[in-house]
Amino acid sequence: MKNNHQEPLKKGGFTFKRFFVAHDKSPMQVTTDSCLLGAWAPIEHHPQKILDIGTGCGVIALMLAQRLAHNSCQIDAIDINADAVKQCQENSMHAGLASVKAQQADINKFDPTMKESYDLIVTNPPYFEPAVDCRNSQRQLARYTESLNFEQLINSVKRLLKPGGLFCLVLPFQMADQFICLCKANQLFLQQELYAKYNANKNFSLSLLAFSLTNSGQVLSEQLCMRDDDGRYSSEFRQLLNDFYLFRK
Repeated sequence: MKNNHQEPLKKGGFTFKRFFVAHDKSPMQVTTDSCLLGAWAPIEHHPQKILDIGTGCGVIALMLAQRLAHNSCQIDAIDINADAVKQCQENSMHAGLASVKAQQADINKFDPTMKESYDLIVTNPPYFEPAVDCRNSQRQLARYTESLNFEQLINSVKRLLKPGGLFCLVLPFQMADQFICLCKANQLFLQQELYAKYNANKNFSLSLLAFSLTNSGQVLSEQLCMRDDDGRYSSEFRQLLNDFYLFRK
């Protein structure tokens, strides 16, 4: 007889299929935005050196480490918050993903002191304007554009990205066009985009974008609806997150 009993999920974090991501000490917790980016970011170019800017609890870095488990790669996960860095270190250790190296750093001053740059740069950047009040200063610093504005982010990417590399991020849908224009003005060209909505009755809410330093003239554009009309996760969402989510319902 089949046993349908399921173990209770741990608290203070998010339980994936292969590891647990604690986020109780990080200003930024595991979000759908981050999970989508971690699962979607293109890795067909077999990146060996990866940079996760503003890693928080490390969820994107850990997801990429799992996806690249059979490749020889190093993932530098940086954050300006010491508690976040410590939690990322603990999460990667407990997950057995040694390719993730967490360190405290400001991306504007970050110097990896190496000859080569990064094949892949990922970030779930701060994007709320300072006019919106936040509950605590750490979360405020993690989410507000005053701690890392788009121009600073783009300048850092141009400084650290390899000629054949990719820069991937997730943004609110309404900010995507502005960011794409800023990137184009700085010779960062859109290669792939995924527009996501929570259900069919909602407008698009998230944009996942991939840029490179070369203009191919073509953009691979896709759409994702996360839930069907009955409220269940859509087959497309399940396929994208299949290696990570438990999908208990």
